[in-house]
Amino acid sequence: MSLTQCPLTRNETKWLQYNSLFSYFRKKMQSTNRIFMVRPAAFWWNEQTAINNYYQKAITGMDEVEVSTSAQNEFDAFVDKLRSQEIEVEVFQDSIEPNTPDSLFPNNWISFHIDQKYVLYPMYANNRRLERSPEIMTALFNKASKSYTLLDLSYHENQGLFLEGTGSLVLDREHKIAYACISERTNEMLVRKWCNEMGFKPILFHAYQTVNGQREPIYHTNVMLSIGTDFCVVCSAAVDNSVERFILLASLEAHGRKVINISEDQMSNFAGNMLELKGFSHKCIVMSTRAFHSLDESQRFLLGNFGKIIHTSLDVIETHGGGSARCMIAELF
Repeated sequence: MSLTQCPLTRNETKWLQYNSLFSYFRKKMQSTNRIFMVRPAAFWWNEQTAINNYYQKAITGMDEVEVSTSAQNEFDAFVDKLRSQEIEVEVFQDSIEPNTPDSLFPNNWISFHIDQKYVLYPMYANNRRLERSPEIMTALFNKASKSYTLLDLSYHENQGLFLEGTGSLVLDREHKIAYACISERTNEMLVRKWCNEMGFKPILFHAYQTVNGQREPIYHTNVMLSIGTDFCVVCSAAVDNSVERFILLASLEAHGRKVINISEDQMSNFAGNMLELKGFSHKCIVMSTRAFHSLDESQRFLLGNFGKIIHTSLDVIETHGGGSARCMIAELF
């Protein structure tokens, strides 16, 4: 018997109404329909980040101008696709000087939060520290209807300690849990400090990828883990320690989300680097075309139950930059 065929008691009707209302506000907490992105001026292979970002691979047969132009075209097509879903995208054009080859990954240097806080982060590479743009922040705050409180962690760069935004931290905003795989760019002490300041619980672990037959630390958590309102995508095989893997999966499963496991090969194709956003009337699950094609039919079907899959080609950006769709998006709350 369907729900419409089954008569409901007064209490059952009220429960459905309250549950629907709760679900609406809960969905507002995890994802947003407002984001900002930075259009690159001179995108290129960044030798300072390639030290520990094993996803970066220099493309042969293309000079700097060709690579930068291709990245700009991929960026513009991505923005158009997001706006076609009625996602509000603030685009800022980067400048040639100073030289910031990774400027199109703004989520690493700043994050915004529901309680009117924003955070500035300490960056591993010297040339990435130049991305913290006062002009961008001024423009964003001029459009904001409320004032924001700053948590500035960037001074930890002077101590050789790094925490790179929502690359390092994958957030369950509803339950206030911050997931982080420890690496040179994700310092454990800073994760705990961030959690104390922001009122989150840390779930810490170590995650690896195979590079030339060796297990090397994954540079950012958001290449192997993504959390939506009702689902999460994780490469649990990247967590070699069985206790850490058990704790990670137990935490992800504890709050009713559908856990979709991906393989290490899928992770290497950026299948973990996706993000849930809100369109006008539906949720969107945003990823690259490379990530989309790496998923099997059952995984796509499962994800399609939780939102409309939006994918776009980011081949040059992924190969040269070592980051994908999620890395290019800074959420606004």
